[in-house]
Amino acid sequence: VSHAGGGRGSVGKMAAPREPGGDAKRIDPAREPEQRRVMQRAEEALRQRGLQRRRLRGRNVLTGLGIGAVVLGIYGYTFYKISQERFLDELEQEVEAAKTPAN
Repeated sequence: VSHAGGGRGSVGKMAAPREPGGDAKRIDPAREPEQRRVMQRAEEALRQRGLQRRRLRGRNVLTGLGIGAVVLGIYGYTFYKISQERFLDELEQEVEAAKTPAN
């Protein structure tokens, strides 16, 4: 036999009203020492995560600067070497010499 609510005994039952904020309960650390310890562990874990992120951000900045320095070095070296290339000038001179009639 199928019920109109989809089965599983849900017919006739209403969901309990929920408090704002979901399933979280208000914690009173003065009365609950175990809850206080859990809160302290959670806060310490958040602090550690913040320190790890700060260290990681520093490493990422150093890595980015290193990669940027390598790229700029390659770019600058390429321009330096191209400015020293004279072989095109020599080829042009040979072409000019070949075009002019020898006397």
